[in-house]
Amino acid sequence: MTQEPDWNVLTATCPSRTSLVRIANKWTAMIVIVLGRGRTRFRDLRAAVDGISGKVLTDTLRDLERDGLVARHVFAEVPPRVEYELTDLGRTLHGPLLALGDWAEEHIEEVLEARERYDAR
Repeated sequence: MTQEPDWNVLTATCPSRTSLVRIANKWTAMIVIVLGRGRTRFRDLRAAVDGISGKVLTDTLRDLERDGLVARHVFAEVPPRVEYELTDLGRTLHGPLLALGDWAEEHIEEVLEARERYDAR
């Protein structure tokens, strides 16, 4: 009988740390939040995630696809149509990242006030 490894994100050599780094990325969080709404074309993703460059979006989507969080669908049309959606694994991440986004929106005034107090010292 083989023993399951003890994954520990706090250990430098643990592969789970790379997953944490990927999902803690601001662009990843925003992309997963948008894809939680359903299958989305590249251009619509780029429009929904204000401020992201095409290159960063492409690179992030590739990383998420590699990690099994996003599926890429290419349609043989002219011009070619490409859509992205969360996989089953990616959908397990949507809720926690959506909660983080909601928290950020709900508490931004408190954060801004705290920054002002800190900077005034």
